[in-house]
Amino acid sequence: MSYCLNPNCVKPENPDHVEVCQSCGSKLLLNDQYKAIKVLGRGGFGTTFLAVDTKLPGNPSCVIKQLRPAATAPHILAMARELFLREATTLGKVGNHPQLPRLLGYFENENEFYLIQEYVGGLTLQQEVKRFGPKSEEEVKQVLQEVLPILDYLHKNGVIHRDIKPANLIRRDIDNKLVLIDFGAVKDKVTQAMVENAPELSTFTSFAVGTPMYAPPEQMAMRPIYASDIYALGVTCVYLLTGKSPKEIERDPHTGEWHWKRYVKNISPGFAALLDKMLEDSVKNRYQSAIDVLADLQLLDCQETPALAAPTVTAEDDDLSNALAAPPSQGRPRGSAQSSSYASSVRQNAAAARLRQSRMTGSPWGGPPVVGVGSGQHLRPKVTVRMTAAQVLTAYKRGERDFVDVDLSNVVLRNADLSGANFANANFTNADLKGCILTNVVLREANLQGANLSDANLCGAYLVQANFERANLKGAKLQDASISGANFTGADISGADFSMVSGMVQGQLDRAKKNWFTKLPKY
Repeated sequence: MSYCLNPNCVKPENPDHVEVCQSCGSKLLLNDQYKAIKVLGRGGFGTTFLAVDTKLPGNPSCVIKQLRPAATAPHILAMARELFLREATTLGKVGNHPQLPRLLGYFENENEFYLIQEYVGGLTLQQEVKRFGPKSEEEVKQVLQEVLPILDYLHKNGVIHRDIKPANLIRRDIDNKLVLIDFGAVKDKVTQAMVENAPELSTFTSFAVGTPMYAPPEQMAMRPIYASDIYALGVTCVYLLTGKSPKEIERDPHTGEWHWKRYVKNISPGFAALLDKMLEDSVKNRYQSAIDVLADLQLLDCQETPALAAPTVTAEDDDLSNALAAPPSQGRPRGSAQSSSYASSVRQNAAAARLRQSRMTGSPWGGPPVVGVGSGQHLRPKVTVRMTAAQVLTAYKRGERDFVDVDLSNVVLRNADLSGANFANANFTNADLKGCILTNVVLREANLQGANLSDANLCGAYLVQANFERANLKGAKLQDASISGANFTGADISGADFSMVSGMVQGQLDRAKKNWFTKLPKY
């Protein structure tokens, strides 16, 4: 089926084979390339369509966003055009983020403005709640862990989303990641400029402030700031926890405080306080940035996680004793003694695992090898600590380098610099490490099944016995890396540079996917 883009068409649905609308005679192929199929949504200033790109092989799906100024006065159109082009440029820049839809094109046609964006298939968070019910505290925390870095990226690029809500967060089918869609930036700036320069167009304001009840007071007053997105994200979290729309939740008429906690059975006091601070009507009392929220969320996780038992240390464990005697790193975020205890125990367990591993393998990481340890015997029990991307980056910036045995499955760490870190025995299953700087890292016996390491720099890395099964290593650099015993079955090493690796044996890369640009060592 073809769908007519003329907003005044009374019968927009057309058979697939026709070129012009059978009802109004309008051309059905936008810009001689994009064919609308159905309406995805309507708003005050335009309509969003699901479409196909007829000029690309396979006719891939895309989204047409049609923006229509309600007034056609020349000065209004000129202003709308200027701001539209400015905002299209901004959207093109921020669309490079993997969790934001890419801008594929933009143009004007008969006083209407069009954005062509990547189509994201999947359920919105609103659809998930309606289908499966409210989410748990841990699930909502995970949503924040994913969305806050996206907001930080937008805000650092000077963009305020203005319409954060469950319906604008899609869990992408192909990788289960959350994607932020439906930017209101274009229509908001165009509308605000119209209203300020033409008071008679005041009816536009009802469409310019985002979604009622999700937008904070300053945004409703046409003065959005970065913290406005923080407020809307807080309201989104309340919806996810309660399953109730904001208009169903009572508010204190004097203070504006949300009475949402009465609708949640199990919520920790710390997380409730964090959400309340996101929901502050007063900007000065609200979180000012996404990073501030993320930092407190990480601190909260540390405080609420029981301290891990420190490993037993014997007098002869000189290397471990030295590791434990090291002074705490400087610049640690504010927090209680309990969070310091947790961080200390993590360091202790990492040091213990590192020492255990070095002695069992005879590697130079510390002390002579232990003799007489039979099969199935261990010096200490293995300790696995689950960490988020933000926690790893925060710890690394503090100077910590030991991440032995940590669970980083499904983590997103694109373009991160983690050079020199020790990830021995770590779990990176399905992690996204595209473009990461991993020079001289230790990944001995690490599990990287299905991980994305495309364009990563692994020069000098210690990859002995690591598992790269089905991993994406396209364009990765592995010069001087040690790959003895590493498993590359089903890995894609197209364009990767293995020319100077050590420890490689004949046939080790035979079951990996290669192309003409893969650089292999000479046997």
